[in-house]
Amino acid sequence: MRFLMMTTDDGSAGGAPDEKMMAEMGAFIEELTRAGSLLATGGLEPGGVRVKSEGGKVTVMDGPFTEAKEAVVGFALVETRTREEAIELSKRFYSIVGDGQGVIKQVFGPGDPFPGE
Repeated sequence: MRFLMMTTDDGSAGGAPDEKMMAEMGAFIEELTRAGSLLATGGLEPGGVRVKSEGGKVTVMDGPFTEAKEAVVGFALVETRTREEAIELSKRFYSIVGDGQGVIKQVFGPGDPFPGE
C-alpha cells in the first residue's frame, strides 16, 4: 500500500530547524530509504499555480492564494503493509520535528482496488 503523507502549514510554523533535528531527520530518512519504504520526499513551493476547468474554459492563476487556510508544504510518499504503519511513520516524523500537522492519504494506481471494492 502506498500513502502520501503531507505536511501542512497554517502560517503558524516556527523558524528554521536546528542541527539536532536535521540530524535526526536525516537518520530517519536514511532508515526508511534502506528499508525500501520511502519512495519520494520533498518540500513544496509556497505559491504554486492553480489550474481550474469550468464550462470548457481552463483558467491558470499564479499563487500564493490568500484564501487557503492551510497549504501543503512538504510530502513523503511511502510504501507500507498497512495504513497503521503509515500512521506510525507520521508519528515518528512529528516526534522529530515537533509541533505541526499533516494529512495521510492512500495512493491508488492502475489495478489497485479502491476502498469498498
